Amino acid sequence: MATFDVSVVGELNLDIILSGLPPNLQLDREQLADDLKVTLGSSSAIFAHNLALLGNQVGFSSAIGSDSLGVICLERLGESGVDLSRVRRFPGRQTGLTVILPAGLQRYILTYPGTMSEMRYEDLDLDSVCAAKHFHLSSYFLQRALRPRMTELFRHAKAAGLTTSLDTNDDPDDEWGEDLYAVLKYVDVLLPNEREACKISRAHDVHSAAEFLAARAPLVVIKRGAQGVIARQGRATFSDAPKTDTFVDAVGAGDSFDAGFIHQFIRGAKIEDCLKFGNVAGALSVIRAGGTEAFRDAALRESFLRTNWGQAKQ
Repeated sequence: MATFDVSVVGELNLDIILSGLPPNLQLDREQLADDLKVTLGSSSAIFAHNLALLGNQVGFSSAIGSDSLGVICLERLGESGVDLSRVRRFPGRQTGLTVILPAGLQRYILTYPGTMSEMRYEDLDLDSVCAAKHFHLSSYFLQRALRPRMTELFRHAKAAGLTTSLDTNDDPDDEWGEDLYAVLKYVDVLLPNEREACKISRAHDVHSAAEFLAARAPLVVIKRGAQGVIARQGRATFSDAPKTDTFVDAVGAGDSFDAGFIHQFIRGAKIEDCLKFGNVAGALSVIRAGGTEAFRDAALRESFLRTNWGQAKQ
């Protein structure tokens, strides 16, 4: 029997969000922010944290440094109930950190990779990774030490009987290497946003990107922000509109969507319901600054899901 519902491999770091900065930042000037939030960051950790708080048993494989940032990361992620026994500490190394500067509906994202780019295939406990029903990986292009054996990792998970999902996130080098295509042979659900989908496929529009990627992965789910989400399974296309009742910031919204989608997917739900619940989870995320803060508030989380999931199914 599987130990976990979902096993996650990925990066672990904090986000520092500085809000209310001047619209035009100037060099060599001290410019003040109106608000500061220090919160759990990284696509993988936000996904794992929120998925656990949706009621799933989640195992997490990652790496941190021997610094206080890593300790805070573990405390924040551990509060959700995620199993952290396979998070490795790299002595003498530094945990990664991301600084986010919101600018209207967009944001600047500044990341120091630290240990997130140093974890190798050999650092993983594959028996633990595969002790699950489903395997998920985020931030493909940030996993620089793991990337050369990424195809092997996904192939191993599939051979062990797990379903799999991948959210590539951005490529800081803007190269979008075609080595990813070999990995997609072993990915059941691909979860890029619209820009990422077009970059990966070298397409100029989302529909061409969906067609290209659907020929390489059984199910492609493309997040489009305010335009909702579309999914492609073979020649069948699905879509769902976003919920936009309250918006504070979009940090972690895509990762929260992923958590909602996979929560339903591993339970055998129809694609339409997976999309709807993904959008509900994403909408919950954006009503607080940071990708996990709304989920951490148990009363808010339970009330929001109770109200909005019932409405979404009607």
